[in-house]
Amino acid sequence: MGYIVFQTDFGGHSSGSMAGVCRIVDPALQIFELTHNVPKFDVETAGRNLCEVIPFWPAGTVFVSVVDPGVGTPRKASAAKTKSGHYIVTPDNGVLDVVNREIEIESVHEIDQSVNRFKGNHWSEESEIFHGRDVFAYTGAKLASGKIDIDGAGPEYPVTEIVAYTE
Repeated sequence: MGYIVFQTDFGGHSSGSMAGVCRIVDPALQIFELTHNVPKFDVETAGRNLCEVIPFWPAGTVFVSVVDPGVGTPRKASAAKTKSGHYIVTPDNGVLDVVNREIEIESVHEIDQSVNRFKGNHWSEESEIFHGRDVFAYTGAKLASGKIDIDGAGPEYPVTEIVAYTE
């Protein structure tokens, strides 16, 4: 039984579809909400939130953080593994840099969307808009359920190439 923890900046009901995708991947997943009230596009707060809660969860927990000022841009969708054995699935937009300063990241992978993207209905197959549901929650659920390991997320890239957080 895996754990998945959501954090977003979009409030409202959109996280419901993210949780639904996770249940489709594995109905036994334990899904928790960290917050959906991160200030809009505030990657620093998102990163600090993760730093404050990750140490209190068991190794293997997957954190899906969708706070994305670059939504709709060609930024990387990433899955990272910390040295403590936790996973963070998020856009590579500065959040991982904030986390890496306090909780060392062991490896980071660009999500291969040809195999790690939810398919099955026209909303996900015809849309490039909701990566929170179709890429991040889906990949996070596959990690949390053990259907893939971190290498199964996609090709690894150097931790030194994580996008730096800039104020």
